[in-house]
Amino acid sequence: MKIEFYKYQGVGNDFILLDNRENIYSNITPRQVNFLCHRRFGIGADGLMMLNKNEAFDFEMIYFNSDGNPGSMCGNGGRCIIKFASALGIKKTKYNFIAADGSHEGEIDLNGEVRLKMSDVNDVDFSFTYYILNTGSPHYVKIVSDVRHTDVVAEGREIRNSKEFAKEGINVNFVESLDDDTIYVRTYERGVEDETYSCGTGVTASALISAHNDNGFNRVEVKTKGGRLSVEFEKINDKMFTNIWLCGPAELVYKGEINLNI
Repeated sequence: MKIEFYKYQGVGNDFILLDNRENIYSNITPRQVNFLCHRRFGIGADGLMMLNKNEAFDFEMIYFNSDGNPGSMCGNGGRCIIKFASALGIKKTKYNFIAADGSHEGEIDLNGEVRLKMSDVNDVDFSFTYYILNTGSPHYVKIVSDVRHTDVVAEGREIRNSKEFAKEGINVNFVESLDDDTIYVRTYERGVEDETYSCGTGVTASALISAHNDNGFNRVEVKTKGGRLSVEFEKINDKMFTNIWLCGPAELVYKGEINLNI
């Protein structure tokens, strides 16, 4: 089977995108997704997305982790698929699409950056050393003093595979505060089972627990390995957040064809 693909990236978080409005690729297998995402034998990506038709929305986003398994919501992927939809001729001032965690709004600004509205957060679990919250995907957030020298892969893998989280898996974020409204985030992602250059839902989770205003409007600037993002949101209290927007670049890297023979 010959696949026509598009490669997009959002601050280094990279994805294979397929136009599946005609259901051409609906029977793709986990093994095939894993092959396509492999950085030695395939195209190479942190995940794969299909843009599907949906009569109630502008489109539907179907996301797979690079291990081939269906994934939950991906924030940077959501921003990339909005750019992809625009390139396919789905031109909207405001986009409304459905993903694994429900409906999302999005828009492309005059500079080409993408704003994606994330799901509200209605609960945060606190511990002495970490936070757990779901921003479309489950996240473990740990505050550290020197994120640059943190062994993200070793520590992240240990937490992700610990008895508490091994069954469902969890994404693990290490966060350093750089100033009053800027943080540096590094993330170990389940499904990729490695550190990624950025994680949109992880950046969002980290920004929420780093709010600088006790309530009301917040904007947190976020530095990642792959670039900068920002998160805007309304903080209601320490466990509830609404009107959450993930903002940043999303770019086409290249497009091509690949024969899928496995």
